[in-house]
Amino acid sequence: MENYLPLLQSTSLFAEISAGELRPLLSELGACIRSYGRGEALVQAGAPSRRVGVVLTGSIEAYRPAPGGARIPITHMGPGGVFGDVLGGSSLDSPKLLQPDGSAARQRLLQNLVRTISDKYFLLSRRVDLLVMKTLRAKVCAYLLSEAEQQGSMTFTIPFSRIQLADYLNCDRSALSRELSLMQRDGLLDTYRSSFKLLEPEALRQMIL
Repeated sequence: MENYLPLLQSTSLFAEISAGELRPLLSELGACIRSYGRGEALVQAGAPSRRVGVVLTGSIEAYRPAPGGARIPITHMGPGGVFGDVLGGSSLDSPKLLQPDGSAARQRLLQNLVRTISDKYFLLSRRVDLLVMKTLRAKVCAYLLSEAEQQGSMTFTIPFSRIQLADYLNCDRSALSRELSLMQRDGLLDTYRSSFKLLEPEALRQMIL
């Protein structure tokens, strides 16, 4: 666990908690390292969960099953990503995480947990806003502008493949590829696989309205 302390301190869950405070806190919480194989499920929908997890290496994807066996991606996260926090934070039988002991580190942890859950609530709200947009171009513009804002640059890489992005936007893959090609032809953006460069962000913003 010692090797992962810098990564843990960079997460939203353990932000502003020193290494000296974090070591005993992890012990108190019963923190442990678990390994999972490719495609293995970490948490099943509807199953009780008493733990909050942090991705240390590799990546995970959260998705919702759809009719016909399809998967609708919810989010994708790599090292430092926090998962299970909404389930763990809402479970009243999760005493190790939710029961305050008066220490500054524990109080900070609880504040960080609330902030992390709140951030995910707003991300989910933004996802709903995307899905109810009437045109595919509006969805694409809103999503790409949101990613540019989060990453602090008009040149960025998204965490989805084209197939995954089509699922995320709830649209046909061919229609998405066609729309991106048209937007590139019109000089609005450059794209290659999962990389994008927004050339006319103001024009893209107008297409959302």
